[in-house]
Amino acid sequence: MVHDALTQCLECDLLQRMPPLGPGSILRCVRCGALLRRHRPASLDRTLALTLAGLILFVAANGFPFLALEMRGQVQATNLASGVFDLYREGMWGLAGAVLFTSILAPGLQLFLLLLVLVPLWRGRLPAGFGRLFRQVKTLAPWGMMDVFMLGILVSTVKLADLAEIIPGAGLYAFALLILVLAAAQASLDPDIVWSRIPLPPRRPPQPGEPTLVCHCCELISPWNLPPDARDRRRCPRCGAILHHRKPRSLQRATALLVAATILYLPANLLPIMQTTSLGQVQSDTILSGAIYLLQSGMWPLALVVFVASIFVPLLKILILALLLASIRWGWNWRRRDRTRLYRILELVGRWSMVDIFVVTILVALVQLGNIANVVAQPGAAFFAAVVVLTLLAARSFDPRLIWDGRQERDHGARPRT
Repeated sequence: MVHDALTQCLECDLLQRMPPLGPGSILRCVRCGALLRRHRPASLDRTLALTLAGLILFVAANGFPFLALEMRGQVQATNLASGVFDLYREGMWGLAGAVLFTSILAPGLQLFLLLLVLVPLWRGRLPAGFGRLFRQVKTLAPWGMMDVFMLGILVSTVKLADLAEIIPGAGLYAFALLILVLAAAQASLDPDIVWSRIPLPPRRPPQPGEPTLVCHCCELISPWNLPPDARDRRRCPRCGAILHHRKPRSLQRATALLVAATILYLPANLLPIMQTTSLGQVQSDTILSGAIYLLQSGMWPLALVVFVASIFVPLLKILILALLLASIRWGWNWRRRDRTRLYRILELVGRWSMVDIFVVTILVALVQLGNIANVVAQPGAAFFAAVVVLTLLAARSFDPRLIWDGRQERDHGARPRT
């Protein structure tokens, strides 16, 4: 399934031996605990079937009516992209682009690229640019946020429950099924099986103590003296990704993005994110007032989710990333494993902060009933979306291996756990 019996952790850079995995087994790094490998039976057949089903559901989710709002005899019907177009018409083109990419383009491209890779592989063929195509699947995966969008639908429904009747369409049911199918496809896909089908030129395995380069995409280990290409860049011989000992200017980029997100965090929470007009009454809502409204409506579990995702999580991301950057700049040597866990938290929770942006998008699309009721996005939404995107980019710019630099340990044999 793999080309050699060695693996190199992408979080602590430890080169370690990789024993065979049995059914249902997983392999974790012996030093930092990062997940290295997971055995997934019948991976290609399951993933291909789920991908085909996902593409059918994706077309249905975008082609059929999504939601409709009925109020005082007037009906406003929408599709999945309605909110994007409405935000663009209101001049919020940056916000519209972020919503379009995370809720429609990224999941759709991911499914399409998976199909381009899996069908030829299932037929025993390798198309041109196979490795580069599959590399883009991994690149797009963190930016697909359909599950967060679904939470936004739930919050929007609660907000409109006392105002009007919400009528779900066929597109909404297809969208809900698509979330489950895409999650199952991602869980069943074993990237090692895909990468192992790409032939490599003969090469010797790394020797103990020899410096190596590990690809962040396909995890192939290459010798340090890999010859560069015409642009003087060392590229992975399997997927074509640019290889680096550490992410270039990781601290500088992460710090700059973090500072920008911190500056924007204040207006994102103080400025209104949307303005609602209902029967001549105008109300502006901030992120906090939206959570308070849910609490006053008796939906305290949902209010807690919105508060945590939209207020607590962005602040937590800023504080964790600031701690990690400070610990590296000041050369702290304590609790490296715990700091690596903090980095994983950044990767896990960051995307859920988009829930309020999706709520605004859905309400802007649904509540367009002229003088009866109308919702317009406000500048706070653009500031908040910028905070979410900047913190996501900052976390991806940060190289967790910097936490472990300077620590000299012998190679270890990783142990599988069932």
